[in-house]
Amino acid sequence: MQFTFQTPTKLIFGPGRLDSLRDEALPGKKALLLTSRGRSVERTGTLARVTSMLEEAGVDYVHMPIVEPNPLVTTVMTAAKRARDEACDFVIGLGGGSVMDCAKAVAMMATNPGDFWDYIQQGQGGRKAIAVAPLPIVAITTTAGTGSEVDGGGVITNPGTQEKCGFGGHPGLYPKLAIVDPELTLTVPPLLTAYQGFDALFHAVEGYLTKRPTYLSDMYALAAVRHIAAGLARAVKDGSDLEAREHVSIANTMSGYVMACCRLTSQHSMEHALSAFHQNLPHGAGLIMLSLAYFGHMIQMGARSDRFVELARALGVRDAVHPNDFLRALHDLQVACGVDDLRMSDYGATPEEIPALAEKARHAGGALFEQDPVALTFEDTVSIYQQSFR
Repeated sequence: MQFTFQTPTKLIFGPGRLDSLRDEALPGKKALLLTSRGRSVERTGTLARVTSMLEEAGVDYVHMPIVEPNPLVTTVMTAAKRARDEACDFVIGLGGGSVMDCAKAVAMMATNPGDFWDYIQQGQGGRKAIAVAPLPIVAITTTAGTGSEVDGGGVITNPGTQEKCGFGGHPGLYPKLAIVDPELTLTVPPLLTAYQGFDALFHAVEGYLTKRPTYLSDMYALAAVRHIAAGLARAVKDGSDLEAREHVSIANTMSGYVMACCRLTSQHSMEHALSAFHQNLPHGAGLIMLSLAYFGHMIQMGARSDRFVELARALGVRDAVHPNDFLRALHDLQVACGVDDLRMSDYGATPEEIPALAEKARHAGGALFEQDPVALTFEDTVSIYQQSFR
């Protein structure tokens, strides 16, 4: 096995560690501060804490509360123009994975010409290389789902092409500083806690099942799954359980390191197509809907049987001996978190669009299909959507 692992991100982790922001040497003097349009960071007081520390440090900022749950390319371009117009020299993403992904895209487009989609390497993207280093990025996560605070990429939606595509490929897209404070997740509602936690889980699971794992990705992936097993259902049941929140937060960050070590599998491409078609579908919810049929197909095809057993054990089935033990453990966790009855139809999906979803997933997210331990045909992709549909 050969691999290269390099991450420039300084990680500050732990309850109460948001306050360490005042002691850090920030990578600029004027920040574009991105938050979600839902304004949860304002209601919880987190935004006020961050801006107060920026002011103490003599750092100016421009606040834009504009990021959608599935951030749009138009939002990226609007914020990038503001960053240039205001002469911002770094970007802060304060929020969940969507905010941090958007912060990376904005940092990239604040320094590079053209449209963001010119630099997308799949689907209808222009496949240009990133010519100029992005602005430095600071990531402060208020949720526990994507691991975007420590990896070098993100996902943006283009409603014009109905594509949701990943981007990356430049070391400057890794945040310079990441702060993960589990206390900031205490107010996340139960369903969102579950959706985000399962996103982190599937980053780890897919990274463990991918065709090209590494020793490091295996280590991070199994540890992340164990922490999800230890904390997610507890955090959903009692949001004030700080120990449970800490388990889920470190699982989230470890799943980000998984993505810094290897690529995921096509489950993510399939969900990206689903939420590109239906913008109001939370990413984690879409993954949950697909998961049992998706991994069930892998197991039926005989893929990674020993690894499915290890994943079942990491989820708490200590006497697991069969890949199907993983499916049962996954279903049991979904039941425990109250997300076992999610329906695609509740978000506007229809059976008639499934072939188009499969085509879009394979075209716009083909790179992840290449990482599958067994090849999925177009017909397999359609079948998984059909089995998942309710």
